Amino acid sequence: MLETELKSKINQLWDKFWSGGISDPLVAITQMSYLIYMKRLEDEDIAKEQDAQLSGEQYESIFKDYEDCKWSEWTNLPANQILEHVRGKVFPFLKTLGGEDTLYGQYMKDAMFTIPTPSLLIEGVKIINDMHIKEQNRDTKGDIYEYLLSELKTAGKNGQFRTPRHIIKMMVSLINPRIGDAICDPACGTSGFLVAANKDILKKNTSKDLIKKDEFGNEYNLKGDKLNEQQWNILREHTFYGYDFDSTMVRISLMNMMMNGINKPAIKQKNTLSTRYNQEKNHYDVVLANPPFKGSIDESEISGEFFIKTKKTEILFLELMYNILASGGRCAVIVPDGVVFGNSKAHKKIRKKILEECRLDAVISMPSGVFKPYAGVSTCILVYTKGEPTKKVWFYDMTADGYSLDDKRTFIDGKGDIPDIIENFNKRDSESFQDRKAKCFFVPIDEIIENDYDLSISKYKEIEYEEIEYEEPEVIKQKILDLENKITQTLNEIEIPTIEEK
Repeated sequence: MLETELKSKINQLWDKFWSGGISDPLVAITQMSYLIYMKRLEDEDIAKEQDAQLSGEQYESIFKDYEDCKWSEWTNLPANQILEHVRGKVFPFLKTLGGEDTLYGQYMKDAMFTIPTPSLLIEGVKIINDMHIKEQNRDTKGDIYEYLLSELKTAGKNGQFRTPRHIIKMMVSLINPRIGDAICDPACGTSGFLVAANKDILKKNTSKDLIKKDEFGNEYNLKGDKLNEQQWNILREHTFYGYDFDSTMVRISLMNMMMNGINKPAIKQKNTLSTRYNQEKNHYDVVLANPPFKGSIDESEISGEFFIKTKKTEILFLELMYNILASGGRCAVIVPDGVVFGNSKAHKKIRKKILEECRLDAVISMPSGVFKPYAGVSTCILVYTKGEPTKKVWFYDMTADGYSLDDKRTFIDGKGDIPDIIENFNKRDSESFQDRKAKCFFVPIDEIIENDYDLSISKYKEIEYEEIEYEEPEVIKQKILDLENKITQTLNEIEIPTIEEK
């Protein structure tokens, strides 16, 4: 979590862009991303050059023949030259980094630098300089970008929502990603799940004495010192895969991954539900996702590889995730409540498939306020493992996530039920969880089948009602009469002055 001063700087940046005429949050974030990335390019180039000098190795700067594209050079240009120079030279240089054959090069090809005035560019540069990004640790650099992305508070037209970071971290903890896992988000948005999975793997491979905590208890300095060179190569180049149908989101996602230490992220622009995506069946070890809710896709566009015939994207994504998971692969996915109790043929088929062809490990019912202020939809998290049938399902009734559940989403403790969910999930094999009046409990598969594969927690949770004993009517009547008598007596005792006394 960022310090208040850094948050204030980012908020200033937003205000400047808003007042400078860039009111679309996606456009603003994209342009801010380019500026921050320009700053970091020179910082990292200097750091690599210094490392090379210390080790006696040769190093060729990425700015060779492009000295005037360095942040330290062009940011000192006068106002009447700076915008033209960035548009005409710095930004084209930025687009070519990595070569045309890289994913970065492909998706930057059509990118445009649209900051409209020199004054806005200069203001943006000043604020970014004041952030002292070079002096921050790697986690804080990533946090700066994630805080920037947190301002994406409007839902997309197809039902996309930005998943709260603490919910993402909980889901990653439940899935427990490991080195060697191929991890995919088929509707990745800004790649929040992939970034969190990377941090989780690094944490597990960093010596405890190196890990530090900030004032909020968040861990950083995740150096991954236990990883060897081969494992680093696997983590950086063969672990994270993401897809999104929006080219702007793909660019933002690529930037997010690169700013969090993944130098060659495999993020591609594709609608994974359409015929244009060849399903990578039995390919991934982990799938983490919050796919679009209540969206629909044109029937002619839907991939013919789907068994379930429907236009509902939340159902199609569930089948897609099953298809791309390898045997033994694990999935954690957020779904709207309608998926767990809907009575259409498609709803029942997907639940039946998950229960019979996977081990449904958990259904975590979340409160409806989790996605506020931009949606009040009730949701669940499904956690399952592909390749063996379900014998019993662990349900958890989550009632708090550490923030107020109204539109303000005020910070309470940032945790709510989350630590309890993770702790009890990990104790499923050693405890019986029989009490259906508790927050979590098991339900055997036979009972779920009897209930038409219904997975809503309300179907199985027992609510304990407290019996209230009321007084007899005659007693209540007498109390009312006694009260009226006291009122009358008090009124009679009040002395009202006469006209003469006034």
